[in-house]
Amino acid sequence: MSSTSDVIVLGAGIVGSAIAFRLAERGVNVRVLEAAEAPATGSTGRSAAGVRVQFSSEWNVRLSLAGIEEYRSFPEQFGRPSGYWPQGYLFLVPEAAWETHAQGLTLQRSLGAPVEELSPEEAQRWVPFDPVGIHRTTYGPIDGVVDPHALAMGYLAMARERGATLHLSCPLIEAAYQQAVWEVKTPAGTFEAPLVVNATGAWAGEVAGRAGLSLPVTPSRRMVFVTDPRPGDHAYPLTIDLSSGVYLRSEGERILLGRSNPNEVPGFVEGIDWAWLEPTLELALPRFAFLEDAGLDRRASWWGYYEVTPDHDAILGRHPDTEGWLDAAGFSGHGVQHAAMVGRLMAEEVIDGAAHTMDIGPLRHARFLDGDASKSAERNIV
Repeated sequence: MSSTSDVIVLGAGIVGSAIAFRLAERGVNVRVLEAAEAPATGSTGRSAAGVRVQFSSEWNVRLSLAGIEEYRSFPEQFGRPSGYWPQGYLFLVPEAAWETHAQGLTLQRSLGAPVEELSPEEAQRWVPFDPVGIHRTTYGPIDGVVDPHALAMGYLAMARERGATLHLSCPLIEAAYQQAVWEVKTPAGTFEAPLVVNATGAWAGEVAGRAGLSLPVTPSRRMVFVTDPRPGDHAYPLTIDLSSGVYLRSEGERILLGRSNPNEVPGFVEGIDWAWLEPTLELALPRFAFLEDAGLDRRASWWGYYEVTPDHDAILGRHPDTEGWLDAAGFSGHGVQHAAMVGRLMAEEVIDGAAHTMDIGPLRHARFLDGDASKSAERNIV
């Protein structure tokens, strides 16, 4: 079997599906190749589902603002659910981190993001916490959560309605660029297109390697612990204690909580690391005393992958070492909230020759070649 198309999109998570939709919307013949048996079952389906504007870099704020706006209007615009709920994000900031965090707050407001500065006492109306060691807090009223699976399936359905083709259980085995065409070999046969977009999330570095390319994206496991139902609990925003790295938020009558493990070995390590629960609770309980009587539901807890780059920012655009290969990966936990605008930008990159709705220069591969990545590294990483 050998099939041709204008563009091959690798990956049917939320990013790949949004790109496929925006390409098909503009009349491009798109073929989506997904390695799994179903779409949106990788990092998209295992996301903590947050969307926020509280970032330290201009491009991340702008990507999130555009994403939130699209997800907020998704039902009216497309007649499909997005699950957007402005549950809010609350950052608890110690004095040592406030100067840097306040710079981000100034940037966010300058770009039109509605973010409030609150005292620890004022922030108690959102979630009860021990204010010891907390200097100030910031709250984003349009930040919140979405349904990543519903969004990905919505984008994919709209792409297919416009002529896109989806192939499941179809991983890229190897790929080669010959006579201005990419030949992508899969278990289902060889697919050909002059352009390939790599949107395979945590697998993007490995997939690029199968095409003979280097891409600094590595997987890093994250755990999400879930409590038993707690009827009558307040609807807590996604709250991040910057002094410890612990975060939590309400999910119906339950509470989700977690903390990144700085000693987590990068790679495709599967399953929940239950040994990480106790160190997480040791830091969470002194700050959030209401967790003391919250039982843990092990069956409801889960794990997933961040797709991490050296500076925790996405890599967008054409690969510098070849023709016809584009990457949209390395979002470092922000893929769900940035997918909407990335879909538009990558369609512009493919069809118009370069993204123009937003300058993606700081997110291109060249920053690693120039040695400038550390200068612009995103600081507000959860």
